[in-house]
Amino acid sequence: MNITILYEDNHILVVEKPVNVPVQADQSREKDLLTILKEDIKIRYQKPGNVYLGLVHRLDQPVGGAMVFAKTSKAASRISDKLRRQEVYRHYVVVVRGTPKRKQGRLKHYLYKNKRENKVYTTGPGDKKGKEAILDYEVLASREGLSLLRVQLHTGRPHQIRVQLATSGFPIYGDQKYGQKVNQVGQQIALWSYQLAFQHPTKKDLNTYISNPPNMYPWNLWRTEWEKLTL
Repeated sequence: MNITILYEDNHILVVEKPVNVPVQADQSREKDLLTILKEDIKIRYQKPGNVYLGLVHRLDQPVGGAMVFAKTSKAASRISDKLRRQEVYRHYVVVVRGTPKRKQGRLKHYLYKNKRENKVYTTGPGDKKGKEAILDYEVLASREGLSLLRVQLHTGRPHQIRVQLATSGFPIYGDQKYGQKVNQVGQQIALWSYQLAFQHPTKKDLNTYISNPPNMYPWNLWRTEWEKLTL
C-alpha cells in the first residue's frame, strides 16, 4: 500500500492515513497501518530486527487524514504527554447532514463505550461510566442540504466527533454507525483529519501538518471555494 508521508525525521513520522484501514491489528485481521509503516521503514532503511514505531493517537478505521507516529520511545512519551495536556491541536473537516443554527459553538457530552457492540453512547454527567467529551465547531459553508464544518477536539474519546454531532442532530455524511437512518450503505464517511499541530519532541518548533480530503463527493461540492476557506 502506498502511504503518503507528510513529514519524517529521526523522531517522528507524519503520514496520511488511507480510509478504511485500521490503525493497528484487530479481530478483522486486515492489514493495519502500524504494521504497513513498520515494514516500510524496515525496507527503506534496511533495518535488521524489529522496528520501533509508537502509536500515540488513533483515527477510526473509516476515517482518513493526518496522523503522527513516534520513531523513538522518548518521542512517544513526549507526544503522549502533550496530548494529555491538550497541547496537540487536532483539527478535522467534516460534512454533516443539515446546517447548525449557530455558525460556531462548543459541544459538551458525556460518553461511554459499549465494547461488546463497539459503539459509543451519551450519558449524564453523574454517570460514572461516562467521560467528558468536548469539541469546538465552525460552519464553513453549506450546500444541497449538507454543511462543511471545521472541528477542533479538546478531548480524545472513541468515536467522539461522530457521536457528538449525531447527538446534536447533525449526523456525518456516510456514517453507517451513527447516521444509519439518513445514510446509505456503501457511502464513505466524510470525516477527515485535516491538521495536526504540536511542538516537535526534541525541538522548540511548533510544527503544523496538513492533509487535504480527497477530490470526491461530497468534498468536491466545495471544490471551487476550498482554497478560499480559512481552515
